[in-house]
Amino acid sequence: MSAFARDVAQEFGFRFGREARVSRAPGRVNVIGEHTDYNDGFVMPAALEFATLVAAAPREDRRLRVYSMTMDETRELDLAAPEGPTHEWADYVFGVAVMLEKSGLRLKGADLVVWTDIPLGAGLSSSAALEVASAHALLAASGLPFEPLAAAKIGQKAENAYVGMRCGIMDQYASACGVQDHAILIDCRSLESRPVPIPPDLKLVIANSNVKHQHAGGEYNARREACEEGVRLLAPFLGPIKALRDVAPNDLERYKAKLPDLVYRRCRHIVTENARVLEAERALNAGDPVACGRAMNASHDSMRDDFEITCKEIDILAGLAQATKGVFGSRMTGGGFGGCTVSLVEAGAVEAVTQTLIEGYRIATGLDADVFVCSPSEGAGFAAA
Repeated sequence: MSAFARDVAQEFGFRFGREARVSRAPGRVNVIGEHTDYNDGFVMPAALEFATLVAAAPREDRRLRVYSMTMDETRELDLAAPEGPTHEWADYVFGVAVMLEKSGLRLKGADLVVWTDIPLGAGLSSSAALEVASAHALLAASGLPFEPLAAAKIGQKAENAYVGMRCGIMDQYASACGVQDHAILIDCRSLESRPVPIPPDLKLVIANSNVKHQHAGGEYNARREACEEGVRLLAPFLGPIKALRDVAPNDLERYKAKLPDLVYRRCRHIVTENARVLEAERALNAGDPVACGRAMNASHDSMRDDFEITCKEIDILAGLAQATKGVFGSRMTGGGFGGCTVSLVEAGAVEAVTQTLIEGYRIATGLDADVFVCSPSEGAGFAAA
Protein backbone atom coordinates (compact mmCIF):
# COMPACT_ATOMS: atom_id res chain seq x y z
CA MET A 1 0.00 0.00 0.00
CA SER A 2 1.04 3.65 -0.24
CA ALA A 3 3.30 5.18 2.38
CA PHE A 4 0.37 7.18 3.78
CA ALA A 5 -1.80 4.07 4.03
CA ARG A 6 1.01 2.19 5.79
CA ASP A 7 1.32 5.03 8.29
CA VAL A 8 -2.42 4.94 9.01
CA ALA A 9 -2.36 1.14 9.38
CA GLN A 10 0.62 1.39 11.75
CA GLU A 11 -1.16 4.06 13.81
CA PHE A 12 -4.15 1.76 14.07
CA GLY A 13 -1.96 -1.10 15.27
CA PHE A 14 -0.32 1.16 17.86
CA ARG A 15 -3.66 2.43 19.19
CA PHE A 16 -5.83 -0.66 19.01
CA GLY A 17 -3.38 -3.57 19.04
CA ARG A 18 -4.52 -5.39 15.92
CA GLU A 19 -4.47 -5.16 12.15
CA ALA A 20 -6.89 -3.14 10.03
CA ARG A 21 -7.83 -2.66 6.42
CA VAL A 22 -7.45 0.85 5.02
CA SER A 23 -10.23 2.47 2.98
CA ARG A 24 -9.61 5.46 0.73
CA ALA A 25 -11.97 8.11 -0.68
CA PRO A 26 -10.73 11.09 -2.71
CA GLY A 27 -11.55 14.74 -2.45
CA ARG A 28 -12.92 16.39 -5.54
CA VAL A 29 -12.59 19.53 -7.57
CA ASN A 30 -15.61 20.72 -9.49
CA VAL A 31 -14.46 21.64 -12.99
CA ILE A 32 -17.76 23.43 -13.67
CA GLY A 33 -21.33 23.45 -12.35
CA GLU A 34 -21.66 25.27 -9.03
CA HIS A 35 -24.79 25.03 -6.86
CA THR A 36 -26.58 23.25 -9.71
CA ASP A 37 -26.62 19.89 -7.95
CA TYR A 38 -29.37 20.65 -5.45
CA ASN A 39 -31.34 22.21 -8.33
CA ASP A 40 -31.52 18.82 -10.11
CA GLY A 41 -29.01 20.12 -12.66
CA PHE A 42 -25.67 19.15 -14.17
CA VAL A 43 -22.21 19.16 -12.61
CA MET A 44 -18.79 18.06 -13.83
CA PRO A 45 -16.45 17.20 -10.96
CA ALA A 46 -13.24 15.18 -10.95
CA ALA A 47 -11.91 13.07 -8.09
CA LEU A 48 -8.43 14.09 -6.92
CA GLU A 49 -5.27 12.40 -5.75
CA PHE A 50 -5.86 14.05 -2.35
CA ALA A 51 -7.78 11.61 -0.20
CA THR A 52 -9.06 10.61 3.21
CA LEU A 53 -7.94 7.25 4.61
CA VAL A 54 -9.85 5.29 7.26
CA ALA A 55 -8.29 2.21 8.84
CA ALA A 56 -10.93 0.00 10.42
CA ALA A 57 -11.40 -3.35 12.14
CA PRO A 58 -14.55 -4.79 13.77
CA ARG A 59 -15.22 -4.96 17.50
CA GLU A 60 -17.19 -7.52 19.47
CA ASP A 61 -19.62 -4.92 20.81
CA ARG A 62 -21.71 -2.23 19.07
CA ARG A 63 -19.49 0.75 19.79
CA LEU A 64 -17.67 2.91 17.29
CA ARG A 65 -14.38 4.36 18.45
CA VAL A 66 -12.75 6.85 16.05
CA TYR A 67 -9.31 8.45 16.35
CA SER A 68 -8.41 11.37 14.07
CA MET A 69 -4.69 11.72 13.35
CA THR A 70 -5.37 15.25 12.11
CA MET A 71 -7.22 16.40 15.22
CA ASP A 72 -5.40 14.06 17.66
CA GLU A 73 -8.76 13.28 19.25
CA THR A 74 -10.88 10.20 19.91
CA ARG A 75 -14.66 10.11 19.83
CA GLU A 76 -17.09 7.24 20.55
CA LEU A 77 -20.65 6.32 19.61
CA ASP A 78 -22.91 3.51 20.79
CA LEU A 79 -24.70 2.14 17.73
CA ALA A 80 -27.34 0.62 19.98
CA ALA A 81 -28.30 4.05 21.35
CA PRO A 82 -26.74 6.71 19.11
CA GLU A 83 -26.73 10.26 20.35
CA GLY A 84 -27.30 13.30 18.15
CA PRO A 85 -24.64 15.47 16.51
CA THR A 86 -22.05 17.30 18.56
CA HIS A 87 -21.04 19.74 15.80
CA GLU A 88 -17.54 18.31 15.64
CA TRP A 89 -15.55 16.44 12.97
CA ALA A 90 -16.82 13.07 14.23
CA ASP A 91 -20.37 13.96 13.12
CA TYR A 92 -19.36 13.10 9.55
CA VAL A 93 -18.36 9.58 10.61
CA PHE A 94 -21.18 8.93 13.06
CA GLY A 95 -23.78 10.47 10.75
CA VAL A 96 -22.83 7.94 8.09
CA ALA A 97 -23.13 5.09 10.60
CA VAL A 98 -26.55 6.29 11.74
CA MET A 99 -27.80 6.62 8.15
CA LEU A 100 -26.46 3.19 7.18
CA GLU A 101 -28.40 1.70 10.08
CA LYS A 102 -31.53 3.66 9.16
CA SER A 103 -31.26 2.26 5.63
CA GLY A 104 -31.79 -1.21 7.08
CA LEU A 105 -28.21 -2.39 7.44
CA ARG A 106 -26.85 -3.68 10.73
CA LEU A 107 -23.30 -2.59 11.40
CA LYS A 108 -20.79 -4.20 13.68
CA GLY A 109 -18.96 -2.03 16.14
CA ALA A 110 -15.57 -0.91 14.90
CA ASP A 111 -12.38 0.90 15.77
CA LEU A 112 -11.28 3.45 13.19
CA VAL A 113 -8.30 5.72 12.54
CA VAL A 114 -8.84 8.67 10.20
CA TRP A 115 -6.22 10.66 8.25
CA THR A 116 -6.44 13.06 5.33
CA ASP A 117 -4.24 15.17 3.09
CA ILE A 118 -7.19 17.09 1.62
CA PRO A 119 -6.78 20.78 2.56
CA LEU A 120 -9.53 21.49 5.09
CA GLY A 121 -11.97 24.31 4.39
CA ALA A 122 -10.66 24.77 0.85
CA GLY A 123 -13.71 23.65 -1.10
CA LEU A 124 -12.20 20.29 -2.11
CA SER A 125 -14.80 18.21 -0.28
CA SER A 126 -12.89 16.98 2.72
CA SER A 127 -16.23 16.33 4.43
CA ALA A 128 -17.61 14.21 1.57
CA ALA A 129 -14.37 12.22 1.39
CA LEU A 130 -14.61 11.51 5.12
CA GLU A 131 -18.22 10.39 4.71
CA VAL A 132 -17.50 8.10 1.77
CA ALA A 133 -14.31 6.66 3.28
CA SER A 134 -16.19 6.04 6.53
CA ALA A 135 -19.00 4.30 4.66
CA HIS A 136 -16.50 2.05 2.86
CA ALA A 137 -14.66 1.27 6.09
CA LEU A 138 -17.78 0.60 8.18
CA LEU A 139 -19.31 -1.63 5.52
CA ALA A 140 -16.06 -3.56 5.08
CA ALA A 141 -15.68 -4.04 8.84
CA SER A 142 -19.23 -5.40 8.94
CA GLY A 143 -18.70 -7.74 5.99
CA LEU A 144 -21.19 -5.79 3.85
CA PRO A 145 -20.75 -4.80 0.19
CA PHE A 146 -19.83 -1.27 -0.87
CA GLU A 147 -22.04 0.10 -3.62
CA PRO A 148 -20.64 3.48 -4.78
CA LEU A 149 -23.89 5.26 -5.63
CA ALA A 150 -25.66 3.96 -2.54
CA ALA A 151 -22.73 5.12 -0.40
CA ALA A 152 -22.87 8.57 -2.01
CA LYS A 153 -26.56 8.83 -1.12
CA ILE A 154 -25.82 7.78 2.47
CA GLY A 155 -23.10 10.43 2.73
CA GLN A 156 -25.47 13.10 1.47
CA LYS A 157 -28.17 12.02 3.95
CA ALA A 158 -25.62 12.15 6.77
CA GLU A 159 -24.66 15.70 5.85
CA ASN A 160 -28.24 16.86 5.32
CA ALA A 161 -29.98 15.21 8.26
CA TYR A 162 -27.19 14.73 10.82
CA VAL A 163 -24.61 17.46 10.21
CA GLY A 164 -27.23 20.00 9.11
CA MET A 165 -25.73 21.07 5.78
CA ARG A 166 -28.23 21.03 2.89
CA CYS A 167 -25.71 19.98 0.26
CA GLY A 168 -26.47 18.24 -3.00
CA ILE A 169 -25.02 14.87 -3.91
CA MET A 170 -22.18 15.97 -6.19
CA ASP A 171 -19.34 15.83 -3.68
CA GLN A 172 -20.15 12.37 -2.36
CA TYR A 173 -20.88 11.08 -5.88
CA ALA A 174 -17.51 12.24 -7.21
CA SER A 175 -15.69 10.77 -4.22
CA ALA A 176 -17.43 7.41 -4.52
CA CYS A 177 -17.60 7.11 -8.32
CA GLY A 178 -14.59 9.00 -9.70
CA VAL A 179 -12.94 7.75 -12.92
CA GLN A 180 -9.18 7.80 -13.50
CA ASP A 181 -8.13 10.48 -16.05
CA HIS A 182 -11.71 11.71 -16.46
CA ALA A 183 -14.10 14.21 -15.03
CA ILE A 184 -17.62 12.88 -14.66
CA LEU A 185 -20.74 14.60 -15.98
CA ILE A 186 -23.48 13.93 -13.41
CA ASP A 187 -27.17 14.43 -14.05
CA CYS A 188 -28.24 15.23 -10.49
CA ARG A 189 -31.88 14.35 -11.20
CA SER A 190 -31.44 10.86 -12.63
CA LEU A 191 -28.06 10.32 -10.88
CA GLU A 192 -26.72 8.93 -14.13
CA SER A 193 -23.19 9.92 -15.08
CA ARG A 194 -20.77 9.64 -17.95
CA PRO A 195 -16.99 10.06 -18.05
CA VAL A 196 -15.50 13.13 -19.75
CA PRO A 197 -11.85 12.77 -20.81
CA ILE A 198 -9.17 15.10 -19.49
CA PRO A 199 -6.17 14.20 -21.66
CA PRO A 200 -2.63 14.07 -20.24
CA ASP A 201 -1.64 17.30 -22.03
CA LEU A 202 -4.15 19.15 -19.81
CA LYS A 203 -3.82 19.60 -16.07
CA LEU A 204 -6.14 20.88 -13.37
CA VAL A 205 -4.31 23.53 -11.36
CA ILE A 206 -5.96 24.23 -8.01
CA ALA A 207 -5.06 27.38 -6.10
CA ASN A 208 -6.07 27.51 -2.44
CA SER A 209 -6.69 31.10 -1.38
CA ASN A 210 -6.27 30.06 2.27
CA VAL A 211 -9.41 32.05 2.99
CA LYS A 212 -11.52 29.62 4.98
CA HIS A 213 -15.25 29.33 4.49
CA GLN A 214 -17.93 27.87 6.71
CA HIS A 215 -21.31 27.60 5.02
CA ALA A 216 -23.25 25.05 7.09
CA GLY A 217 -26.52 26.74 7.98
CA GLY A 218 -25.44 30.09 6.55
CA GLU A 219 -25.03 31.68 3.16
CA TYR A 220 -25.03 28.33 1.33
CA ASN A 221 -28.47 27.50 2.68
CA ALA A 222 -29.67 31.03 1.86
CA ARG A 223 -28.74 30.49 -1.80
CA ARG A 224 -30.66 27.24 -1.84
CA GLU A 225 -33.72 28.93 -0.35
CA ALA A 226 -33.61 31.63 -3.05
CA CYS A 227 -33.58 28.96 -5.75
CA GLU A 228 -36.55 27.22 -4.17
CA GLU A 229 -38.38 30.54 -3.99
CA GLY A 230 -37.73 31.07 -7.70
CA VAL A 231 -39.30 27.70 -8.51
CA ARG A 232 -42.33 28.52 -6.37
CA LEU A 233 -42.86 31.88 -8.09
CA LEU A 234 -42.30 30.56 -11.62
CA ALA A 235 -44.47 27.46 -11.30
CA PRO A 236 -47.80 29.26 -11.96
CA PHE A 237 -46.43 30.37 -15.34
CA LEU A 238 -44.32 27.37 -16.38
CA GLY A 239 -46.43 24.48 -15.15
CA PRO A 240 -45.42 21.68 -12.77
CA ILE A 241 -41.70 22.45 -12.52
CA LYS A 242 -39.83 20.71 -9.71
CA ALA A 243 -36.52 22.57 -9.80
CA LEU A 244 -34.60 25.18 -11.75
CA ARG A 245 -33.40 22.32 -13.96
CA ASP A 246 -36.83 22.61 -15.59
CA VAL A 247 -36.44 26.31 -16.46
CA ALA A 248 -34.96 27.30 -19.83
CA PRO A 249 -32.99 30.57 -20.09
CA ASN A 250 -35.60 32.16 -22.36
CA ASP A 251 -38.41 31.19 -19.96
CA LEU A 252 -36.57 32.84 -17.09
CA GLU A 253 -36.16 36.03 -19.09
CA ARG A 254 -39.82 35.99 -20.14
CA TYR A 255 -41.01 35.92 -16.53
CA LYS A 256 -38.22 37.97 -15.02
CA ALA A 257 -40.67 40.60 -13.78
CA LYS A 258 -42.43 37.99 -11.65
CA LEU A 259 -39.35 37.57 -9.46
CA PRO A 260 -37.64 39.88 -6.98
CA ASP A 261 -34.35 41.02 -8.49
CA LEU A 262 -32.24 39.05 -6.02
CA VAL A 263 -34.16 35.83 -6.65
CA TYR A 264 -33.98 36.43 -10.42
CA ARG A 265 -30.21 36.77 -10.33
CA ARG A 266 -29.83 33.65 -8.20
CA CYS A 267 -32.00 31.74 -10.67
CA ARG A 268 -30.15 33.16 -13.67
CA HIS A 269 -26.88 31.75 -12.37
CA ILE A 270 -28.33 28.25 -12.04
CA VAL A 271 -30.16 28.24 -15.38
CA THR A 272 -27.15 29.50 -17.34
CA GLU A 273 -24.71 27.35 -15.37
CA ASN A 274 -26.51 24.19 -16.43
CA ALA A 275 -26.03 25.22 -20.06
CA ARG A 276 -22.34 25.93 -19.42
CA VAL A 277 -21.76 22.48 -17.95
CA LEU A 278 -23.14 20.81 -21.05
CA GLU A 279 -21.06 23.11 -23.26
CA ALA A 280 -17.90 22.22 -21.31
CA GLU A 281 -18.67 18.53 -21.72
CA ARG A 282 -19.13 18.93 -25.47
CA ALA A 283 -15.89 20.89 -25.69
CA LEU A 284 -13.78 18.32 -23.84
CA ASN A 285 -15.26 15.44 -25.81
CA ALA A 286 -14.38 17.33 -28.99
CA GLY A 287 -10.83 18.05 -27.82
CA ASP A 288 -11.54 21.80 -27.61
CA PRO A 289 -10.10 23.13 -24.34
CA VAL A 290 -10.55 26.73 -25.54
CA ALA A 291 -14.33 26.36 -25.56
CA CYS A 292 -14.26 24.60 -22.21
CA GLY A 293 -12.19 27.46 -20.81
CA ARG A 294 -14.67 30.05 -22.07
CA ALA A 295 -17.44 28.24 -20.20
CA MET A 296 -15.32 28.14 -17.03
CA ASN A 297 -14.58 31.87 -17.21
CA ALA A 298 -18.26 32.68 -17.76
CA SER A 299 -19.12 30.47 -14.80
CA HIS A 300 -16.85 32.50 -12.55
CA ASP A 301 -18.41 35.77 -13.72
CA SER A 302 -21.87 34.39 -12.96
CA MET A 303 -20.86 33.20 -9.48
CA ARG A 304 -19.36 36.62 -8.77
CA ASP A 305 -22.15 38.81 -10.16
CA ASP A 306 -25.40 36.79 -9.96
CA PHE A 307 -24.89 34.24 -7.19
CA GLU A 308 -22.47 36.43 -5.20
CA ILE A 309 -20.48 33.60 -3.67
CA THR A 310 -16.95 34.63 -4.59
CA CYS A 311 -14.75 37.00 -2.59
CA LYS A 312 -11.94 39.44 -3.34
CA GLU A 313 -9.18 36.88 -2.90
CA ILE A 314 -10.85 34.29 -5.12
CA ASP A 315 -11.56 36.91 -7.82
CA ILE A 316 -7.87 37.86 -7.78
CA LEU A 317 -6.75 34.26 -8.23
CA ALA A 318 -9.19 33.63 -11.08
CA GLY A 319 -8.18 36.88 -12.77
CA LEU A 320 -4.47 36.11 -12.50
CA ALA A 321 -4.98 32.70 -14.08
CA GLN A 322 -7.26 33.94 -16.84
CA ALA A 323 -4.63 36.48 -17.89
CA THR A 324 -1.76 33.94 -18.00
CA LYS A 325 -0.56 32.19 -21.16
CA GLY A 326 -1.36 28.50 -21.20
CA VAL A 327 -4.54 28.85 -19.12
CA PHE A 328 -7.74 28.03 -20.99
CA GLY A 329 -10.10 28.97 -18.18
CA SER A 330 -10.29 29.54 -14.43
CA ARG A 331 -13.09 29.74 -11.91
CA MET A 332 -13.93 29.43 -8.26
CA THR A 333 -14.74 25.88 -7.23
CA GLY A 334 -16.72 24.77 -4.20
CA GLY A 335 -19.51 26.24 -2.12
CA GLY A 336 -18.06 29.73 -2.11
CA PHE A 337 -16.88 32.53 0.16
CA GLY A 338 -13.25 31.43 -0.04
CA GLY A 339 -11.55 28.16 -0.83
CA CYS A 340 -10.02 27.42 -4.20
CA THR A 341 -9.96 28.19 -7.87
CA VAL A 342 -9.56 25.55 -10.56
CA SER A 343 -7.83 26.29 -13.85
CA LEU A 344 -7.59 24.21 -17.01
CA VAL A 345 -3.96 24.50 -18.07
CA GLU A 346 -1.63 23.25 -20.79
CA ALA A 347 0.70 20.72 -19.19
CA GLY A 348 3.76 22.58 -20.46
CA ALA A 349 2.65 25.84 -18.85
CA VAL A 350 2.01 24.49 -15.35
CA GLU A 351 5.26 25.70 -13.80
CA ALA A 352 4.91 29.26 -15.11
CA VAL A 353 1.23 29.40 -14.15
CA THR A 354 2.01 28.19 -10.64
CA GLN A 355 4.67 30.87 -10.19
CA THR A 356 2.36 33.58 -11.50
CA LEU A 357 -0.43 32.59 -9.13
CA ILE A 358 1.79 32.42 -6.06
CA GLU A 359 3.66 35.66 -6.72
CA GLY A 360 0.71 37.64 -8.04
CA TYR A 361 -1.54 36.62 -5.17
CA ARG A 362 1.08 37.55 -2.58
CA ILE A 363 1.60 40.97 -4.16
CA ALA A 364 -2.15 41.64 -4.41
CA THR A 365 -3.23 40.38 -0.99
CA GLY A 366 -0.18 39.77 1.19
CA LEU A 367 -1.36 36.16 1.52
CA ASP A 368 0.21 32.90 0.41
CA ALA A 369 -1.67 30.66 -1.99
CA ASP A 370 -1.05 26.93 -2.06
CA VAL A 371 -1.07 25.62 -5.64
CA PHE A 372 -1.63 21.98 -6.54
CA VAL A 373 -1.35 20.29 -9.92
CA CYS A 374 -3.76 17.41 -10.29
CA SER A 375 -4.97 14.73 -12.64
CA PRO A 376 -8.31 12.98 -12.03
CA SER A 377 -8.18 9.85 -9.87
CA GLU A 378 -10.40 6.85 -9.27
CA GLY A 379 -13.16 6.82 -6.67
CA ALA A 380 -13.41 5.10 -3.29
CA GLY A 381 -12.02 1.67 -2.49
CA PHE A 382 -9.35 0.00 -0.42
CA ALA A 383 -6.05 1.86 -0.40
CA ALA A 384 -3.77 0.47 -3.11
CA ALA A 385 -1.48 -2.32 -2.02
